[in-house]
Amino acid sequence: MALLLLAPPLASCGDEGVRAPFAESRTPPSLDVRFQPPAGWAWGYVKVGDDLVQRYGVSAPQGAPRGQILILPAYGESAEAWFETARDLNDLDYVVWILERQGQGGSERATPWRDLGHATSFAPDVTATRAMVTAVIRPNGRDPFVILGAGDGGLVALRALEEGLRADAAILSSPNFDIADLPRPKGELIRLARWARGLKLGFMRYPGQAGWKREGPDGVAGRLTDDRARGAVQQAWQLANPDLRMGAPSLAWYAAFYDVVDATGRDLKRVDIPVVMLDAGQDVKALPRPQGEVCAALPRCAETRYPTARHALHLETDSVRASWLKAIDDTLRTAPASPAP
Repeated sequence: MALLLLAPPLASCGDEGVRAPFAESRTPPSLDVRFQPPAGWAWGYVKVGDDLVQRYGVSAPQGAPRGQILILPAYGESAEAWFETARDLNDLDYVVWILERQGQGGSERATPWRDLGHATSFAPDVTATRAMVTAVIRPNGRDPFVILGAGDGGLVALRALEEGLRADAAILSSPNFDIADLPRPKGELIRLARWARGLKLGFMRYPGQAGWKREGPDGVAGRLTDDRARGAVQQAWQLANPDLRMGAPSLAWYAAFYDVVDATGRDLKRVDIPVVMLDAGQDVKALPRPQGEVCAALPRCAETRYPTARHALHLETDSVRASWLKAIDDTLRTAPASPAP
């Protein structure tokens, strides 16, 4: 498949319609500097074949880097929600890349409703992830390269590894292998979602699920974190940037999620690199049993659970987040760099 790297960034959606990708976002007023873009932060786009354009960002340490990490955010998250983490990892001398998912953040949309998380398959996310590594990041074989998948981004990371992506280690942060807050019983929802997708009606939300709302819950009210300052970050960026706003996913997205759950579960033995699974004990998004089952099925997996933590570990209180950051640093420091292909 043809790969197209687009830089400098394309025009914003204000020029090309609500589906178009955009890069530069407006910094919310009075936002603490730790939540603002890291020094030297740069945006770019990646497009593979006929798939949608996806936005990525990168920042580097001031000195010589001693490793690289690619972050795949969870559903509804833009790269902006990870700026504090990028800063922290830059301070530890790592190059940080963040690839936003199809139809999320500044990436191109498949429908006119920008706050609708719509995808008929996770395959384009997997393909774009592999393209990011081989054509954009290009690990040098001397310094370690690690991929981090958060939430359902963990599924994308695992599937990319199963399909041949080379990394020195993988980190799964509060990974979702099943969804705890489904609007209907799982079997019923999957049948409906796949039926709607087959009839080209998968762009609809399940009845009663809402789009983005100005008065919607922040991270604390949504029980994603106990830290009030960090819990307000994503909402602040969305208030200042309408293009970043995300509501509930489409029916087709649910079908795509459970498709990749099934596919990933069949091929876990192919993931032959160390996998570090970091789980939140108070996770309202993910079910704990599938997490343990996946880790047990992986050839080289170590699981750590933070009993008091909520889903968004990168936005949690310092007492939790410091341990989470140390686990990431330890993984990068101890991962043996593989020879460059």
